[in-house]
Amino acid sequence: MAKILIVDDEKSIRNTLKEILEYEKFDVEEAKDGKEGLETLIKGDFDIVLCDIKMPQMDGMEVLQKASELNIGTQFIMISAHGTIETAVEATKKGAFDFIQKPPDLNRLLLTIRNALDKSTLVTETKVLKRKISKTYDIVGESKPIATVKETIEKVAPTEARVLITGPNGSGKELVARWLHEKSSRAGEQLVEVNCAAIPSELIESELFGHEKGSFTSAVKQRIGKFEQANGGTLFLDEIGDMSLSAQAKVLRALQENKITRVGGDKEIKVDVRVFAATNQDLRQSIEEKKFREDLYHRLSVIVIPVPPLNDRTDDIPLLVDHFLEQIAGEYGTKKKEISKKALDLLKKHDWTGNIRELRNVVERLIIMSDEEITDKEVSQYA
Repeated sequence: MAKILIVDDEKSIRNTLKEILEYEKFDVEEAKDGKEGLETLIKGDFDIVLCDIKMPQMDGMEVLQKASELNIGTQFIMISAHGTIETAVEATKKGAFDFIQKPPDLNRLLLTIRNALDKSTLVTETKVLKRKISKTYDIVGESKPIATVKETIEKVAPTEARVLITGPNGSGKELVARWLHEKSSRAGEQLVEVNCAAIPSELIESELFGHEKGSFTSAVKQRIGKFEQANGGTLFLDEIGDMSLSAQAKVLRALQENKITRVGGDKEIKVDVRVFAATNQDLRQSIEEKKFREDLYHRLSVIVIPVPPLNDRTDDIPLLVDHFLEQIAGEYGTKKKEISKKALDLLKKHDWTGNIRELRNVVERLIIMSDEEITDKEVSQYA
């Protein structure tokens, strides 16, 4: 049953609205002014607030603004006998779902409440999904090396600085990029990923910058590149060390001028993109070998975040194993399995050349091959 709070200084209005809404099977509470309304809203868990605008103590606009500042996600429907278009616009700008004039038309009021409830449900579902995604991509660990990574992310994410993420394969470089994006001001826009190692050198420029129809044999139609797709958001260039020198030159120009040109085109297209790059290579060595441009390296490495290999953070293995046991059980729809201390000790002694990716694969294998509890016997056999 949806809960509705009526905030109005006119008792007759409160009584009428309460009678109507309770008849429609809503759970209704009242507040006689804005101050009492805000206090009730903070204490309770309401789906909708019907809030008068002109009230003593604190008017409806103040209540709406305070609720927004306190991050209360309840949908506000503002009501007033002195409504104007300007008032309605102002209320909407401050976050109100809708504005209704007194005396309210019953059908309009009920329809507005139903629509506000639908929006409230969508907002709640979105928050749940975001929590699930955040949990899936959580950076697990409390060791000193991983604590340093987390601290750096917190400092760097809110800025517009470019970031170079280094570390061996499977260590979690993509995860760091995701968290940098999620904690940035661009979190509401796309994070576009490009695996430079997986794209043939002759196609990488088309992948990044797009191409015009007919620009080469297989270009049968115009294509939008990753830079344009990420406009307003973030572009993650994974395994940047494998990019061809000609593509590096174009990426450098894009970073310098915030403009790109599609392959086969002559029109300059403005782009607003924050770039993260990652590599498992020693780019300074690649610069000496003339395989990577030094000027591009300096453009990309405003901030460098080294991600430690798992062998340098073995104290995190019990936490990681527990995380994977829960995550995989959720994916399989089964009960989370237990693991013995001896089994964990063996996992901590293992040489993790494949890092976090290898550990997750091992945990999944152990879940499949073991009974109720994962023991040292299974670890010896399957790790």
